[in-house]
Amino acid sequence: MQNSDYEITDWLPTTKKEVEKHGWDELDVIIFSGDAYVDHPSFGHAVIARIIENEGFRVAIVPQPNWKDDLRDFKKLGKPRLFFGVTAGCMDSMVNHYTANKRLRSNDAYTPGGKAGFRPDYATVVYSKILKKLYPDVPVIIGGVEASLRRVTHYDYWSDKLKPSILYESQADILVYGMGEMAIKQILHLLDKNIPVSSLNTIPQTAFLLSEKIIITKNKNRETFELASHEDCLKDKKNFATNFKIIEQESNKIHPKRLIQKTGKQTLVINPPFTVMTEKEIDASFDLPFTRLPHPKYKKRGVIPAYEMIRHSVNLHRGCFGGCSFCTISAHQGKFITSRSEKSILNEVDKITRMQDFKGYISDLGGPTANMYKMKGADISICEKCKRSSCIFPDICKNLNTNHKSLIDIYRKVASFPKVKKAFISSGVRYDMLVGKLEHDSRKNSYDEYIKQLIVHHVSGRLKVAPEHTSDKVLKQMRKTSFKYFYEFKKIFDRINQKNKLNQQLVPYFISSHPACTLEDMAELAAETKKLGFKLEQVQDFTPTPMTLSTVIYYSGYDPYTLKPVYTAKTKKQKLEQQRFFFWYKK
Repeated sequence: MQNSDYEITDWLPTTKKEVEKHGWDELDVIIFSGDAYVDHPSFGHAVIARIIENEGFRVAIVPQPNWKDDLRDFKKLGKPRLFFGVTAGCMDSMVNHYTANKRLRSNDAYTPGGKAGFRPDYATVVYSKILKKLYPDVPVIIGGVEASLRRVTHYDYWSDKLKPSILYESQADILVYGMGEMAIKQILHLLDKNIPVSSLNTIPQTAFLLSEKIIITKNKNRETFELASHEDCLKDKKNFATNFKIIEQESNKIHPKRLIQKTGKQTLVINPPFTVMTEKEIDASFDLPFTRLPHPKYKKRGVIPAYEMIRHSVNLHRGCFGGCSFCTISAHQGKFITSRSEKSILNEVDKITRMQDFKGYISDLGGPTANMYKMKGADISICEKCKRSSCIFPDICKNLNTNHKSLIDIYRKVASFPKVKKAFISSGVRYDMLVGKLEHDSRKNSYDEYIKQLIVHHVSGRLKVAPEHTSDKVLKQMRKTSFKYFYEFKKIFDRINQKNKLNQQLVPYFISSHPACTLEDMAELAAETKKLGFKLEQVQDFTPTPMTLSTVIYYSGYDPYTLKPVYTAKTKKQKLEQQRFFFWYKK
C-alpha cells in the first residue's frame, strides 16, 4: 500500500487542520519529536502515539518543531488536556549530530532528504524547556533513547563533562525510561482521573525529582539504594564509576531496587522497571494500525533514509543479553528478551507483502541481536538470584536456553509466502553462540541447522558480523568472546558457500580506541585481518555515549568492577593513530 491508498486521517494529526479532520476540538496529549513522523513500529514516537490512541485518547505529533523562530510550532496546537510528551527521537541527538571526532555530521537519517539541522543539540532539554516556559501549568513527560540513557548522572562526551540527570536540566515533570508503553498507559489513566502529576511517584519505569523538603516514603515491597550524589561524582571519578556498577547490576536483575541520587537541593528517584513484557503485551504494541509510511507532508521533501532501511523489515523481539561494554541496548531495552508471537510476526509480513513498493524482499527479520528470539533462562528462579550483565560472557550461562529452532521455523514460514522472494537477516548475529560447541549441544539447539539456514537462504551477498577486535585483552574489556570463534565461523561460512556454489562475503565490524586498546593491539588487528584476506570497511572509532561501561572507563579511567586503572586513547592524535591501522592497504 502507498500514501494514495490512505486518507490523511489514517495518520495521527500534525496540524490544527488535521486535528479538525479527525473531528476533535481538543487534544489530550501532544508529542514533540526530533524525528520526522513515520507511522511505523520502528519509530518510538509513532508507537507511543498509537498506544495513546488505542487507550481512547486524542493525540497529535509535532515532528521536528522549529526552535529558532517565534516558536509557532510549539503553539500551533495549543495546550493538551493531560500532558506534553517529548522525545529527541530514535537516537541521542548528540550521537545523531556529531562523529567520534566531534565533527558536525552533514546529514540526518531521520529527516526527509537526509538533511541536517532540523533538530537542536540536546533536543529533549531544548523542547522541554520551551514547553515549560510557554505552558508552566501543563505536565511535560520526557522519554525515548536520549532521556532514558541520561536518566542519572552521566558523562557527556561532547561537552566533556559530567551532567546531572536530564530531568534536572530539562525541568520536565516525569522521565519514562526504556520502552515506555506500560508506563505511559498508567500515566494517561491517572492524569485522566485528575490525579496531580506530583503524585505520580509509584509508577514503575519512571524517574522524578523531589525537593529536599519532601521525605522519600519507604515502600515495604521496594528496597531503595542511595547512589553517590551528583556533587560527589564531580569531586571524585571513583564515585561515578562505583555508581555505574550499582546501576548496571540493578538494571540486570529481575527484582531490582529503587535508586535515589541527590542533585543539588533535589533528590532524583528512579523506580524499578516493569516486569518483562508478555508475548500478548508486545504483540499488542506491534499490532496497532500503523500505515507503515511517512506522513504525506514529506512527499516533496525527499526520502527519509532511516525509513528506507526498515520499511520492509520486521522486528521479532526486544532486549539483548549480550551485555557488551560499549552498547546501550540492555540499559534501554533491558537484558531479558521479549519475543513476539509467530502469528503477530506473520501478520506483519503479510501486511508488507501487500505494500505497492514491495518487490519480494524482506530487508531484515531481526532484533537488537538477530538470534536471541524466544531465548531465556530455563529455570527462572535461578535468574531471580542473578545480576550478571551478560548471559553469554565470559561464557554462556548453563541456565540459558539458546535453542534456535523457533527462529528457524519463523525464517522458513516467512520464506514460504508466495510474494516473498527472499527474507534477509541484516541485524547482527552472535556467531559465538553457534560455534565451538559439543556435537550433542549443536544438534539439541539446532546451531548447525541455523548456520546453514542463515548462510544459504538469508544473506544478501554480504553477511555482517561483529567480532569488534582481535586482541583477547581488548575483547575481555568489551565483554566479547575470543577472536578464535570468528576464525571458526569463517571456516564454516566459506565451506557452506563453496558447497552451495554461493559467492557471498563475510563483513566483520571492528572498533578502535576502545578502553584497554593500545597501538600494539591495533597492529595485531591489522596483521590478523590482513592474514584472513580482509580489506576492512565496516569500522568505527569508539564514541563514548551515556550509560555504557566503556564510557564510564573512558571518563573515569577506572573499571567500575575492579576500580583498577584502564588505559584509553583520548586525544585526537591518539585516536587517529589507532584508526589508521584499519586501512593498512591505503597509502
